[in-house]
Amino acid sequence: MRFIRALAIVLLAIAPAVAVAGPAEDASAAIDRWAAAYSANDVSAVVNLYTPDAIVLGTANPNMAEGTDAIRSYFGAILPGSGNKVAIKERRVIALSEGVAFGTGFYEFTRMRGGQPVLDPARFTMLLVNRGGTWLIAHQHSSPRPKPPQ
Repeated sequence: MRFIRALAIVLLAIAPAVAVAGPAEDASAAIDRWAAAYSANDVSAVVNLYTPDAIVLGTANPNMAEGTDAIRSYFGAILPGSGNKVAIKERRVIALSEGVAFGTGFYEFTRMRGGQPVLDPARFTMLLVNRGGTWLIAHQHSSPRPKPPQ
């Protein structure tokens, strides 16, 4: 009996671990896909990461962008080859259920102005939903990140 127990412990210790992602990790991966599409200057790929009825309160627009066409128009400034990029600096993602997650954090845009890169630190919140096995953004709010007090 001791031998069987020891063998079971050894087999469990050397068995490959199966990584199972949960809703928070999967939603976080959707945020990474958004950043990659933005940085690739691929407007269609960015827009495809939103639900058809999504709402974006963007950093660079005083109006609400609601729905696919408005979101496509909002992100029209990231033309192919524009050099605009975004880097996620810090984030937290909380699963609200198996199919809904909330992400918040900081990112830094690099936008080309006059041929020169300009850094625009910002903060974001995203409500992500799982639709048919794919995590999509249903709501995004982005605003400039205030400078720390000196």
